[in-house]
This record gives sequence, structure tokens and C-alpha cells, in this order.
Amino acid sequence: MNIDKLIKDAENNLKDQFSKIDELCMINSQKVLKAFQKYKISESHFSSTTGYGYDDIGRDTIEKVFADVLGGEDALVRSQFISGSHALTVALFAYLRPGDTMLSITGTPYDTLHEVIGIIENSSSLKSFGVSYEQIELVNDDFDYDKIQDRLKKSKIKLIEIQRSKGYSTRKSITIDKIDKVIKKIREIDKDVIIMVDNCYCEFVEEKSPLEVDADIIVGSLIKNLGGGIAPNGAYIVGKKELVDLAGERLTLPGEGRKVGPTLGINKSILQGLFMAPSVVSSSLKTAVLASKLLEDLGYKVEPRYSDKRADIVQNIEFGTAENLIKFCEGIQKSSPVDSFVNPIPSDMPGYADKVIMAAGTFTQGSSIELSCDGPIRKPYIAYLQGGLTYEYGKIAIINAIMYLTK
Repeated sequence: MNIDKLIKDAENNLKDQFSKIDELCMINSQKVLKAFQKYKISESHFSSTTGYGYDDIGRDTIEKVFADVLGGEDALVRSQFISGSHALTVALFAYLRPGDTMLSITGTPYDTLHEVIGIIENSSSLKSFGVSYEQIELVNDDFDYDKIQDRLKKSKIKLIEIQRSKGYSTRKSITIDKIDKVIKKIREIDKDVIIMVDNCYCEFVEEKSPLEVDADIIVGSLIKNLGGGIAPNGAYIVGKKELVDLAGERLTLPGEGRKVGPTLGINKSILQGLFMAPSVVSSSLKTAVLASKLLEDLGYKVEPRYSDKRADIVQNIEFGTAENLIKFCEGIQKSSPVDSFVNPIPSDMPGYADKVIMAAGTFTQGSSIELSCDGPIRKPYIAYLQGGLTYEYGKIAIINAIMYLTK
């Protein structure tokens, strides 16, 4: 196999896709820069607090910047969130009460929420507190609009959850235009139901945020898109002020809420990460598009295809066998800047039903905006590739992984 020719031909065919990604990067970069200038970001906002974290002007201004960039009334951006799943959990427990019903309209949520909701039994789940859960499956990768409206007419739903990214599934990720359409359908029946969007992996992949099409609250991680590969941890909850305040009281404690929470020196990293995020997401998208084109040319089933409209940075590659899935992940690991000498092996992980192989030689543990590749060891043996701090590093890794796979 002539890998150099394969790469050259692929990049020639991807010029239009790369040009569109560059245009998107410019739009989102302008949006971020304007927010920084609007709130007069200065070195004083890099300051640190300890203990209770009272009067942290950097933290409070960061939250104004995030709200502005994402189109929300307010934001909760904290290093006290350990992951996107943790932020989702805080939001769910903040908004739902015993006797309430939560409805997922994108099928079963991501694996790490199964015990949170009570799909898998756990004595600390929402179910154990008397919160009911229902779900409606997608139909042909789109919302089942009629079934959603019919369900809303039967009895009160307190919260509707939409997971944009596919998780460990084979469905397409959810674009903003589909979210816009389904929210309009929901509001025809119930104007008060809380619509919460799991926005992980999706920030800056399109021009708009779900909040700009009438979602109430969005949640995401800072070790994914918006952290720009610089934020070392944390997550955000952005949207309507009263909902953000409720989440703050659940994260800390009633009566203190968002007024407490030391930043411990993280403010500069969060701001610099957000500043770099449009460019880093652009690199991640180019890496995903290249991988999609190359692996499709080699005969593998991919989702999305290189020419498809994208809603997130995740690239599915269906390998058909556990052996090929593992070999590809090994190739990605060997092309990483950190732990390149480590051989990833399938293993049990908290929150996952199947063994998972995870290639992630990242500067921040679990950082999905840095190049990583993982997947559950179950049929049809799909690798979920995401990230790439620069296109060049992403390209090198994809080339090496293909050579490792085909040797």
C-alpha cells in the first residue's frame, strides 16, 4: 500500500470540506474574541482563590464569557465538576424531584448515566429518589416527533433530555437544525417543560448553540471542545439563570450556591482554553474528516462520511472484529506524545457494561479534545475517534494507525 499517495489523494479530495471548517473556525473565533473584549478580560482575571472562594472575580467573569459565547443568560463553569457526566448529574438532581418524570428523546443516554438515572440499579440513583424515567427512540436518525407530542399530551413531563453526540452507538449525532425542529414541536404542547441538551463533543462544530434555538440548559465538559486542550479539568452548565442557580446550589449547598468554590489557579487555563477552542475544534474536525476518507477508501464502514454535515468531533469506524479495533487503537496510542510506549488493553471501566479499549496518550487524563480512540469490545466493534490538538499531529497519528492496522 502506497500510504503517501493515499494521503495526497485524500487531501486533494477534501479541499472543500477543509475550507468550510476554516470558515466555521473564523466565525467562532470572532464570537470568542468579542466576548473577551466585552468583559474586559485582563490579568486580574487570572487570579486565584482558596478555601471558600469568596469574591473570585476571575471565576465570575469566566461565567459571563461562557454565557455570552454559548447564548445563555448565565453560566456555571467550575473545576469542581470532575466530568461532563458529573455536570449532567448535578443538573438532573437540581431540576428533578420525587414524583417527576424525565424523558430522553434520543434513546438510551450514554453509559455513564445509566446508574445515575436508575437504568442500572443504584441506591443513589434518581429512580431511588422517586424520579421516573422514560425514553423515546430515534427513527432513522431523527426524532420521533409524533410520539414525542403524543407523550407530552398524556401527563406532565418535568424534563426532556437530548444527547447530541452518539455515545457508544451507531446512530448519527444530532444537528442544530434537528434540535430547532423538535423544540418547536415540544413547545406546541408544553411551553414549560425543561429542555436540557447534553452538548458534549459538539461545541463550535456548528455556528449556533442549542440555547439559540430555545433549549433551556446545555451541559458540557472542559476536557472536550471548549477546554481547547488547555483546561486541566472542569465542566459547564449554561442557560436560563434560574436553572443555572439551581445547579449551583446542588453543586455546593443551598444558601451558598455559586458564591463559593475556589479556583485554585485554574482561571487562566480555562480562559486560554476557550480562546484556543475554535482552532482546536477545527483541527479535530479536519483529523476526523481525513480519517473518515482514508478508512472508507480502505473498505471500512464509517459514520459520518467525510462529506457529511457534522454535529460533533466524533468519528465512528466499524472494524467488524475485536482484533482490528484493538490494533487500530494500539496504533493511535503509539502515535501519542504521552505514554506512546504503553499498550492499551481492553478492561473494565466504572460506568460501562462492556470491556473498553482506550487509546489516549494525552497531557490531561481522559481529555477527548486531544487525539484519542476508544470503543467497547462488543459487536460490531466500532472505534470512536475524536480530537486532535493540531491537524498535523492528528494526520501523523492516523497514518501510523493505518500502517499498524494493515501491516
